[in-house]
Amino acid sequence: MQINIHRVRLPFLLILIFSSLLAQGQKNVIDQVVAVVGDEPVLRSDIEFQHQQALMEGVDFPGDMKCHILEQMMVQKLLLEQAKIDSVEVSENQVLMTVDRQINEFINRAGSREKLEEWLNKSILRIKEEQRELVRNQMLTQQMRSQITKEINVTPMEIRRFFRESSEDSLPRMPAQFEYQKIAITPKISQEEIDRVKGRLRDFQRQVREGRDFATLAVLYSEDPNSAARGGELGLTPRANLVPEFSQVAFNLRDKNKVSKIVETEFGFHIMQLVERQGDRINVRHILLKPKPSADAIEEAKEVADSLVTLIRADSISFEDAALRFSMDKDTRASGGTVINPQSQSTKFELQQIPPTIARVIENMDEGAVSNPFLMKDQRLGTDQYTIVRLQKKTPPHRANMVDDYQTIKRMLENKKQEETFNDWIKRKQEETYISISGDWRNCDFEFEGWIK
Repeated sequence: MQINIHRVRLPFLLILIFSSLLAQGQKNVIDQVVAVVGDEPVLRSDIEFQHQQALMEGVDFPGDMKCHILEQMMVQKLLLEQAKIDSVEVSENQVLMTVDRQINEFINRAGSREKLEEWLNKSILRIKEEQRELVRNQMLTQQMRSQITKEINVTPMEIRRFFRESSEDSLPRMPAQFEYQKIAITPKISQEEIDRVKGRLRDFQRQVREGRDFATLAVLYSEDPNSAARGGELGLTPRANLVPEFSQVAFNLRDKNKVSKIVETEFGFHIMQLVERQGDRINVRHILLKPKPSADAIEEAKEVADSLVTLIRADSISFEDAALRFSMDKDTRASGGTVINPQSQSTKFELQQIPPTIARVIENMDEGAVSNPFLMKDQRLGTDQYTIVRLQKKTPPHRANMVDDYQTIKRMLENKKQEETFNDWIKRKQEETYISISGDWRNCDFEFEGWIK
C-alpha cells in the first residue's frame, strides 16, 4: 500500500531533473522544429514538456509562458553556439561527478535503485548516459555566460552613486541579521567505548568473511543516515570529496569480496567494501559506528561549559580566549569563536540560516550577552556537544543601507551591470547568427526583438 502512495507522489524534483529523459518518449509523438538557432533546433516537445513542469511547479508567468520558454531555449542555443566558437570545454570528470551526485540523490529519494529504475522504466546505466548530454550543455551554458560577464567590476564610487540614485522602494527590505560566536565542548569518549565499537566492526568483518551480505549489515547497523538505506553505498565519489583517512583506505581496495581494515575519521569508525572504481572516482559501501559518551562524560562536559560561562561573564577570560583554548569546533576555534556564513562568507546570518537550536537561543538575546550552555548535535558530525554562544550584534529589519548592507548593494550593482552586459551580448549575437522561427510562433511577444529578421 505504501509503495503505491510513493508512486503517485513522485517527487517533483525527480521529474524536473530527468525531464530530458522522459521527454524522449514525447518527441516521437509531437516532434516539430519550432526554431533553428545556428545549427541547433528547438523542438516543440521540449517546450511542451518544460511548460508542463512549470504548471506542476505552480509558476505564475504574466504572459505567454510557452513563448517565454521558447525564448529562453533560444538564448541557451546562442550560448552553446558561442561555446563552440570559443572552444569552451567543461571537465568530463565534472560532468560525471554531477550526474553521479544527481543519481545518488534521487536513488535516496526513491528509496532504492530498483524503484528509480521502475519509475523511469530505464536502467541506471541508460539514465546516466542520457543525462550526461543535458548536464554537459548546462555546464557549457553557465561557463559561457560567466565568460561574457567576467570582466564586470564595480568601484566604491560607483556603488555610492548607485545607492544615491536608487529610490527607497527599489532597495530591498533586509530581515533581522545576527552575528555570533560559539564555543563547543564535546564529551570525551572512553577507551572502553572505542574498544566496544571496534569489536562490533571486527564481528561484522567476520560475518562477511563467512558469507553474510555487507549491504544487509549496513542497512541494519550503519549510523550514516545518508547511505545506510542504500546498503552503505556512497556512489561514485572523487577522492577530493572524501576525508583523507577514508580515501586512503578506499582507493587501496582491490578485491570486491574483501572488507577493509577499521578506519577512524572525525565521523567515527568505518569498515568498507569496494563496489567499483573509475579513475579518480570510487564507489564503496561502508558501515559507520559512532562511539557514544557515557553519562559521566556528558556531565563532565556540562561542568566545563558551566565553568567557562561563569569565567566569561566575570571577565576572568574573554570569549575569544576561551574559544581558542577550550572549544572543540575546529571551524571557529582559531577565529575566537566567530561563525562565518558559508553562503555569503560574511559574519551576518538571517535567522533561518542559523541551526535551529542556536537560533532559538540567540533570537531574544541582547548584544554582548553570553548564553547558558545547551546540548545540541553538531550538524556535520552528528555528535553531541555543549554549546555556548555570544551575540555580537543584532541588526533589526530595515531598508538596505550603505552602513549595514554594503555587500548587498554591491551585489545589486554587479548583477545589474552583468544583466546589461549579457543583454547587449544577446542583441549582438542575434545579428550574426542564423535564426529561423516557425510561422506559428513568430507572433510571440519576445523580450528581445532580434529573433525575427
